[in-house]
Amino acid sequence: MNTRRKNRLLITSLLLGGLVLTLGLILYALRANIDLFYTPGEVLYGKGEAREMPVARQRLRVGGLVLPGSIKRSPTSMQVSFTLYDERGRVQVTFDGLLPDLFREGQGIVVQGELDSGNHIIAREVLAKHDENYTPPGVKKGIKTPSAIGNRQHDA
Repeated sequence: MNTRRKNRLLITSLLLGGLVLTLGLILYALRANIDLFYTPGEVLYGKGEAREMPVARQRLRVGGLVLPGSIKRSPTSMQVSFTLYDERGRVQVTFDGLLPDLFREGQGIVVQGELDSGNHIIAREVLAKHDENYTPPGVKKGIKTPSAIGNRQHDA
């Protein structure tokens, strides 16, 4: 093999190796920062057919309902703990911060955080969910029923 071919092969090999290394590092970084979605039952018993269990310190999102009577607020700080449940299980959640206005017992929520151990999640964000029929309380009072609107037009 002549010198020119050796140089081209060396440069091509280095470029290809650098590309593979860069791609590998990008995929590793994305894997470390991904938040997987689980339900409380999937946190306890595994997800999917493979029963894939989350591990301690794994970042995840967990969606479920707030168990009535489970909300406990710290008298000295903004820390709140509550139980999140679905039909298959319950997980304990601890959150230190302001809760959304829609947060209440029986409400569907999604928490983003880390699995501490077993069934305890340390949340860094709490998102309250609402159904597609949601209307803010102040707006709901101002909305007239279709029959009331029709009667008012006839009176004018």
